Amino acid sequence: MRRSVTKEKFSKVNQVEIMRSGKLALLAGAGCLVAACSGPAGDAGATAARPSSATSTGGTSTGATSSGGTSSNGTPTKATATPRPAAGIVSAGGAPVRVLPPKVSPFTYAFPVKGCRVTYARKLLAGLPKSTIWAAKGCAFVSPVDGVVREVNTKSTWKPETDVGADREGRFVTILGKDGVLYLGGHLASVTPGLKPGLKVRAGQRLGSIGNSGNAVDTASNLYFGMSWPTDPKYWWVRRGMVEPWTFLDAWRNGNHTLSPKQATLNERKRVGALPKCTVLCVPKPADKPDPQNSQGDGAATT
Repeated sequence: MRRSVTKEKFSKVNQVEIMRSGKLALLAGAGCLVAACSGPAGDAGATAARPSSATSTGGTSTGATSSGGTSSNGTPTKATATPRPAAGIVSAGGAPVRVLPPKVSPFTYAFPVKGCRVTYARKLLAGLPKSTIWAAKGCAFVSPVDGVVREVNTKSTWKPETDVGADREGRFVTILGKDGVLYLGGHLASVTPGLKPGLKVRAGQRLGSIGNSGNAVDTASNLYFGMSWPTDPKYWWVRRGMVEPWTFLDAWRNGNHTLSPKQATLNERKRVGALPKCTVLCVPKPADKPDPQNSQGDGAATT
C-alpha cells in the first residue's frame, strides 16, 4: 500500500515538473523578438536552431546535462551529454520546434520588396539613415504597412550636372502608415498605374517596380528605402529618411511582422525637432560660370 502511495506521489511530482518545464520554455519563446527566433541577419525565413553541444569551463558543464549510473553488474556507466534546446525553442519529443515571435505592436508589417532575392547594408550610406535594398529590376516594391499614399512622383528629373537633392530619388512613392511613420520607396522604374495621393493601401500591396531612376542611373537596380515622419514635401531631406531602418527590415524579413518603428521615429523627432535643418547632401552643384578671361567683347575700350 505504501509503495502504491509513493509511486502516485512521484507521478504527481513528475507532472508538476513537466508543467513547469513547458511554462519556462514558452516564456523563453515569448522573449524571442528578432535575434533568437530569426535566422542569420539578411536571410529570408528562419530555421530551428541546432541544440548546443556540451562545453566545459573550470569543470562546469554549459549547454548540456550529463547522466551517468551503474550497470547491473556494478560497473559505472559513462556519462552522456543531453543537448538542451536553444532559447526560444520548445522541445517536443526531443525535436526542437521554433516558437514564433509574440505580437509586439498592433501593426502588421511587410518587407518592402516582394518575391525577389535582396541584399542590403546595415550601416549608414552617404551619411544618411536609409537603406539601399538591391534587387533585380522589375521586382515589386510593396507597402510596408497599411496606410495612405502621400506623394507619387512618376517622372525622374534628376541631372548629374546639377544634382538637386529633391530629385535624387527619381520616381518614388511615399506612404503614411497607420503607425504614423512616413515610408519612402525611391529609384523606381515605374509606379503602379492608378496610384495617387489619398489612396488607401494595405501592407504588401504593390506600389511600383524597382529600377535605377534618379541618381542611381549608373548603378544596379535597387530600392531607396527611408523612414521618417510626415512633413511638407519641400522639406525633402526629412522625407528621404531620419530613422535607421535595417533592424526593422531584418525583423520583417525573418518573421517578426509586428516589430514597429513608431517609437524610434517619435524618439528621433523629439531629439532633432519636427523640421531639422538639412546637414547631408543639401546643396546642388553650382552652375557652370563663364571663364572671365574669355568674357571680354570685341568692343572693349582701348587707349
